Amino acid sequence: MRTIYSEDHRLHFPQAELSGGQFVTPFERPSRVEYVLNRLRERKLTDIVPPAAVDMRPVQALLDPGYLTFLETAWDDWKTAGMEGEIIAANVPARGMHMDRIPENIDGKVGYYCHASETAITRGTWTAALSSLACAQTAQRHVAAGAGSAFALCRPPGHHATADQYGGYCFINNAAVVAEMFRASGAGRVAILDIDFHHGNGTQSLFYDRSDVMFASLHGAPQETYPYYLGYADETGKGAGEGFNLNYPMTAGTGYGAWSHALDDAIAKIMAWGPEALVISLGVDAYKEDPISFFKLESDDFTDAGRRIGRMKLPTVFCMEGGYAIEAVGVNTVNVLEGFMDA
Repeated sequence: MRTIYSEDHRLHFPQAELSGGQFVTPFERPSRVEYVLNRLRERKLTDIVPPAAVDMRPVQALLDPGYLTFLETAWDDWKTAGMEGEIIAANVPARGMHMDRIPENIDGKVGYYCHASETAITRGTWTAALSSLACAQTAQRHVAAGAGSAFALCRPPGHHATADQYGGYCFINNAAVVAEMFRASGAGRVAILDIDFHHGNGTQSLFYDRSDVMFASLHGAPQETYPYYLGYADETGKGAGEGFNLNYPMTAGTGYGAWSHALDDAIAKIMAWGPEALVISLGVDAYKEDPISFFKLESDDFTDAGRRIGRMKLPTVFCMEGGYAIEAVGVNTVNVLEGFMDA
């Protein structure tokens, strides 16, 4: 399996994250990728290539143009305004406030375009986000050209990013763009399967009223964990999209038995629908020792999960999402890929 990887991910490394009422080193940090790369090489999965240039056309088809402009110019606007530190949202529109009027002041604009203030923007964030997107796009082109699968080692991740908001460490929704590219290249039906511990709220919101992209997510119950406000089982789509959004929320302490049952159900429903391509939001934070999650999967469970996904026998793009048990993230990620290839 080919891996697409860019060194430019290093340009995004916020020095602080607000967690538990204090500033800590961000859980989403560059070293996550190093552990994945090292494990790929240990396992002789050395077809690792850089991405081609990013193509903004499919992104512009999905995302709000004002949001894209904000991401591109936020750092310069922040510094021009005399701000000294990194960009962290301090003011956000709440119930009863205007949601349709965008502030001119950069401090207000940041809050308008952000849905989770743990996520900071730095000087290199825009470049890193584009490089992450480029990895996903290159992986999609590789599969669309006839390869059975590809792994986009995306950083920063993407599945929490909506059409006009960032958060959850995500700025551009890579998996959603890949699905849109499959549609544009001729796939009538595309499925996105999100196995990250956290619900892919951004992906859900982007396709919630569409019947050409099915979204299925296995995640921590939203009443108990981030992103809190989406991910309930009764969110099944609206309009043309009714029935094409599948949520599998699970409570604290969930182990592989219940988790794999949800995976099998999602796979069965996806296969009954008959997609022509599959996008996997590959988060490995369902691992038992992840610091910001509460499932109890073992490393070997990720191999079995990959094998179950591999039995779907669909053209598949993996987009890296979460996983914050740093020393285990490489093993768990590569276990999914090896299980997939062994199916």
